[in-house]
Amino acid sequence: MVDLSKSKGIPKDPGVYLFKKKEKVIYVGKAKSLNKRVSSYYQKSNKKTNKTKLLVANATSCDWIICDSEVDALLLEANLIKKYKPYYNVLLKDDKTFPFIRITNEPFPKVEIIRSKNLVKDKNLYFGPYTNIGYLRSTVRILHKIFKLRTCSFYFDNKIIREKKYSICLDYHINKCDGPCEGYISEKEYRGIIDKVIKFLKGDGLVIKAEIKSLMLDASSNLDFELATQYREQLYTIDSFLKKQKKICQEFVNRDVVAIVNDRKIAVTVVMKIRNGNLVGIEKFELKGLDVDDFLESLRQFLIQYYFETTDLPNELLVNIDIDEFIDFTNWFYREKQKKIKILQPKRGKKFNLIKNCIKNAKDFLKVIKKDKVKKSLKVSNAINILKIDLQLETFPLRIEAFDISNISGYSSVGAMVSFVNGVNVKSEYRKYIIKSVSGVDDFASIREVVSRRYSRVIKDKGELPDLILIDGGKGQLSAAKSALDSIGLGYLSVIGLAKRLEEVFLPGCKEPQNISKSSPSIMLLRKIRDEVHRFAIATHRSSRNKKMVESKFLSIKGVGVKVIQRLWKEFSTIDDIKRTTIKQIAKRVKVSIEIASEIKKIA
Repeated sequence: MVDLSKSKGIPKDPGVYLFKKKEKVIYVGKAKSLNKRVSSYYQKSNKKTNKTKLLVANATSCDWIICDSEVDALLLEANLIKKYKPYYNVLLKDDKTFPFIRITNEPFPKVEIIRSKNLVKDKNLYFGPYTNIGYLRSTVRILHKIFKLRTCSFYFDNKIIREKKYSICLDYHINKCDGPCEGYISEKEYRGIIDKVIKFLKGDGLVIKAEIKSLMLDASSNLDFELATQYREQLYTIDSFLKKQKKICQEFVNRDVVAIVNDRKIAVTVVMKIRNGNLVGIEKFELKGLDVDDFLESLRQFLIQYYFETTDLPNELLVNIDIDEFIDFTNWFYREKQKKIKILQPKRGKKFNLIKNCIKNAKDFLKVIKKDKVKKSLKVSNAINILKIDLQLETFPLRIEAFDISNISGYSSVGAMVSFVNGVNVKSEYRKYIIKSVSGVDDFASIREVVSRRYSRVIKDKGELPDLILIDGGKGQLSAAKSALDSIGLGYLSVIGLAKRLEEVFLPGCKEPQNISKSSPSIMLLRKIRDEVHRFAIATHRSSRNKKMVESKFLSIKGVGVKVIQRLWKEFSTIDDIKRTTIKQIAKRVKVSIEIASEIKKIA
């Protein structure tokens, strides 16, 4: 440990300090006064966090760099954290996997998805980082559908076009590109398209929609109906995309809402991106190197790293923790990004409700992270791993619950649920359901009732929810199960249907079955679970039917009524249980005379 308690040599200027362990940088921080900040690490105090104590114990030297201002120190801190990735700094976990949208700096720019461990400052334009790769890919697909963007990888300018070095490809012939490589669209016109793309990515979808609508009307008035049709198709695509964006505030303000939550050594940060009042995306990050006792520092370092990378900046930033360096951040944004950004920690009102919503999302994400960590400690079977890939699930489907309905012409309808954990059935968790609200043959309504009853009880008892729900049936049964889950607030659970006839797997909202090989281990596992729930449903139905048949005979015994029957079934689950029990025990447990018990035994 380096002793800096005598700190006469440390300057009092603002700057950045680096703690090192044998020449390796283990922590980077910034300070208004280097002397006060660095010295504070080595003063005796009970307020030091565990992380700070470990940092001080492991540091063998400390360097510092003097800066002209706190804003300069903030920028340098961000650069050094990015460069060294110090062990004791809060880092975005696995940041090398976060993709970005890049608009290249070329005469005819490309719009592409890239992954980069360290983004360098260049003249390209970046949007991100994104954590939801599905949303990112759908966004880029929409961009290429609305705007005729080139997909080729080579560079060209007007000189290369004149030299006819490249020729048009298939995209031009199928009307997906305007052929800039052969000069069929000018650089100025193509730049106009790129400007629209940038507006779209910044959340100005309504502005783009208005512009395209105006172009469509102009083309129509000029009798250019082919061009007007193209604009109309673009409007349809924009409408379908914008409908998926949720309106969560009335002000047409671009704002980001950031919340950080933790549980012991795990912490996550969620960024809700609101553009023109619409929620256009939610990015979720797991943090490592967290000091659980210093939320303020953790959030500060996250903001530095996240906004250092992105160019998609809001006008207003809402956070769930009060940061005493708001002014420094505001100045840094203005200097580095040429944008004035308000940073607020709301305490009440509509903005506070946004913070609460963001915190709720962060807590939900934290639960998923914790669950995944537990599951990673278990040995996941090959079939479970392949099933996760085949169904494109976010987590391993270690716990699968399956449902089936059994009846004969609507008589004695019963529901059955079986539970499998890591591909193995857990019989103690099997459940039977007597259908109560449905008369006649209606498998859809029966599935809806059983699923609703099952998970309403799980919520009430605070039990464990499944990673995947399997419905024995096709699209109709699947839709019924999905509507039941939606009605009790569990619409986010993964649910699939396995149709009997062709062993086809259906997902909610998809008309066509999933393209999964019939020989895939995942299909074999699903078939095994489906067969088990089907067997259990039939056994449950047979048992229920036999009970009712015997009940009618019991009622013929003098002195036996509905209450005696209820006591009988409360004490004995099946007819076989009654057969194995002596007359005296039946009389004692059901509270009837020896004579009645003897008659019950005979009928059973």
